[in-house]
Amino acid sequence: MIIKYYDKVFAPVITEKSTKLIQSSNTYTFKVDKGLNKIEIKKAIEEIFDVNVLRVNTMNVKPTFKRVGQHEGFTKGYKKAMVTIAEGQSIDAFTV
Repeated sequence: MIIKYYDKVFAPVITEKSTKLIQSSNTYTFKVDKGLNKIEIKKAIEEIFDVNVLRVNTMNVKPTFKRVGQHEGFTKGYKKAMVTIAEGQSIDAFTV
């Protein structure tokens, strides 16, 4: 079965904390498809960005309640993958 990894890795997560993780421990954060496991995430990042992945940590981000005026609802939940890559390598999607 061939998986199209470009459809499964949605976007990089760029926050203050994720930028500090990049600088300190070479760990990049991505929003990924909820159905992917750690092995598939590792293969996807290695294939898309041509880097060596050392470790993958994942977490499910729960939907949060939001209210705008009289309208109420929830944000979408997603899976976040924190990927540690080999020393000396970098991913260009995070450079501004």
